[in-house]
Amino acid sequence: MAGGTRQARPMTVKDLNGLPLTGASPAAAAAYGAALDAYNCYAGDAMTPLEAALADSPGFIMAHVLRAWMTLIGSNRKVAALGQRAYAVARDLPGANDRERGHLAAIDCLLAGEIRAAARTLEDVATAHPRDTLSLHVGQTLDFLLGDAAMLRDRIARALPAWSRDMPDWHAIQGMRSFGLEETGDYAGAEAAGREAVALQPRNNWAQHGVAHVLLMQGRHAEGVRWMRHENPAWQPEAMLGVHNWWHTALFHLGLGETDEVLALFDGPIFGEPTTFAFDMADAAAMLWRLELLGVDVGDRWRALADGFASEPQGQSAFVDTHAMMAYVGAGRETDAAGLLIAQDAALNGPGDNADFVREVGLPAMQAIQAFGRGDDRRVIDGLREVCPRSHRFGGSHAQRDVLDLTLIAAARRAGDTALTDRLMSERHPETPLATPKTPAVAA
Repeated sequence: MAGGTRQARPMTVKDLNGLPLTGASPAAAAAYGAALDAYNCYAGDAMTPLEAALADSPGFIMAHVLRAWMTLIGSNRKVAALGQRAYAVARDLPGANDRERGHLAAIDCLLAGEIRAAARTLEDVATAHPRDTLSLHVGQTLDFLLGDAAMLRDRIARALPAWSRDMPDWHAIQGMRSFGLEETGDYAGAEAAGREAVALQPRNNWAQHGVAHVLLMQGRHAEGVRWMRHENPAWQPEAMLGVHNWWHTALFHLGLGETDEVLALFDGPIFGEPTTFAFDMADAAAMLWRLELLGVDVGDRWRALADGFASEPQGQSAFVDTHAMMAYVGAGRETDAAGLLIAQDAALNGPGDNADFVREVGLPAMQAIQAFGRGDDRRVIDGLREVCPRSHRFGGSHAQRDVLDLTLIAAARRAGDTALTDRLMSERHPETPLATPKTPAVAA
């Protein structure tokens, strides 16, 4: 209007990768960037800068989205409630762009138990916005929950042309790439990508973890101890992935026969301070179960772990519940074990993808673990011979799912089935057969 005052359009604030951030001030965007970097590294305090971003800009959609993603996966009931509230706030904020709407749609799928749909939605987000590290990070986490090795690799590979080494988040991309390559059997590529990421950002726990997977799969246990404890100790302070990375460190000691070191790590950074975070409890249970299979006396360590599993909802993750069964069997908690199986009956008829995970892997695996505790080796053998070849279908990594193969071997040996024991052992690393997971037959 002639002679009138033109109203200034609000400034569009963008992140370091050029992606618009609805509702953010420049200061809030900077705080959000610090939180996202900590989350991508699984190192340091991501929540404090994120809360600062939200205090500055309550309408900052992606800050609420990040808060939801950080608290909904692998946590416990109390922390997951924070994520549900963050999603509820973000969903009602005005002005979301297509990328932000994609994240919100994916969270909605996850809350409904539709992990496959959430992963596919984030794949669409990354296709349109390949420099969205959050969609890549969370998408790869969902691929892990699905046991989808090909997508662990390909989700990152498809975004790679949009990236170069001079970009600030290149280390995060390489860390994610490392894990995807390892799970599909490209150990040389995975090790190179992980080591490059760590060279650029030594605090990157996910990249440290990718190299650890390679060393474990190749039976390089002494190198693994050096890598985790000495070559790059920068991952250790304030590690959000600390339990899992120390679990990997313990696996290397286990491969060297150093069970006292394994127990010390369990009593220290793995479960010295008991937690009810799902993935942390799963790691703790799998470690104690491995020790038990080797005949190591773990004392009363099962009790606190069984208490933790019993305090959280069951029937929501077949992968986690399988580890809960290990804890209940280890602690001699028959009533809890029976209740866990009842929860699987409900899960089989419930909504979401977990019904398939329970049907295909979880329920027969739990029944086999319970049978192992009762000394019913024939039932263990029959059940796990069916389950082990398809165990990827309920999520986890090759290293984590190996505990089922080890249980099958132990049952076959205890049953005196020498022929089966020999055949199962022939699949494994010749130097440390009970400590090195078997390599996947096909790099899918």
